[in-house]
Amino acid sequence: MNKNSEEKIPYTKKPLSISLQISKLKDRGLIINDEKLVGDYLSNISYYRLRAYTYPFQDNVNQDADHAFTRKDIHFQDIIDLYCFDRRLRSLIFNAIEKIEVAFRTKIVQTYSEVTQNSHWFKEESLFQSKYYWESGEKIFIYDTLLNDIYHEINRSNEDFIKHYKNKYIQPKMPPAWMTLEVISFGTLSRLYELLIKDDNKKAIAKSIGLNKIDILENWMHALSNLRNCCAHHSRIWNRRFIVSILLPNNTDFPFIDRNTIPAIRRNKLFAYLCCIKYILDIISPYNDFHRNLNILIKDGGKLLSLKEMGFPDNWSYLGVWKNTL
Repeated sequence: MNKNSEEKIPYTKKPLSISLQISKLKDRGLIINDEKLVGDYLSNISYYRLRAYTYPFQDNVNQDADHAFTRKDIHFQDIIDLYCFDRRLRSLIFNAIEKIEVAFRTKIVQTYSEVTQNSHWFKEESLFQSKYYWESGEKIFIYDTLLNDIYHEINRSNEDFIKHYKNKYIQPKMPPAWMTLEVISFGTLSRLYELLIKDDNKKAIAKSIGLNKIDILENWMHALSNLRNCCAHHSRIWNRRFIVSILLPNNTDFPFIDRNTIPAIRRNKLFAYLCCIKYILDIISPYNDFHRNLNILIKDGGKLLSLKEMGFPDNWSYLGVWKNTL
């Protein structure tokens, strides 16, 4: 029977005290040497959050096993080590994506502001593709949706320069591009770029990041905006399968991944995303230490860390984008 077609049942599980949480972990085979220390951890990191890190090492198929650990050598501290690795990795990635996002904003604003000589060029409908979607039988113009989202994000902003514009100027209601695009979300920014007409201006932005196809940059920015949100909301990324699969080009301006290796890379796993981050960082921040810091995290990741779960191939450090950059 398909999992989605299984008959639903009422939720009857009761909340567990921390002492009962500890007992459950011990009953399932997790080695706990210091219950007080474990209690302290569970008082600050919820049992349910840690479940994401114990789950891969438990029997989650056989109901009679009651999620017993399939390995007998796992200590609670091993789970904490894996949790801390994931937390530090999120921080490293978040900081890297911040640089990419800022550069991406800057290139869009500068390119289109200069070309159009219009402070509010994002309100020029002619610059955008005529795309529609249907919702509840109604035909919706995607550009109108984008502009509406931009307007709402500006209104939510507490930035002083937005307040200053609203207090001083009557028209237009929205601030100029160099203010507006600073406060919209990365996701909205990636949608704006995707909706722009595919012309030389749009291609120039991709080219400035060493990419020869607009579609690749569209995909990368969409994927990285989703990854950024995972990091911002403290979601697990260690062995996650991401919704957006990364496109891996074989005609980049600088070393990336050779065409023979590309088919073996899992495009919905973290390694593919890290390759894109590293590639862009090397262009916008040539002396970055992303690779070195990533290696430090991996070395301190603990005994449960599996690079394979993140999509790393065995020879990953010898691939073009990673080679000779330590």
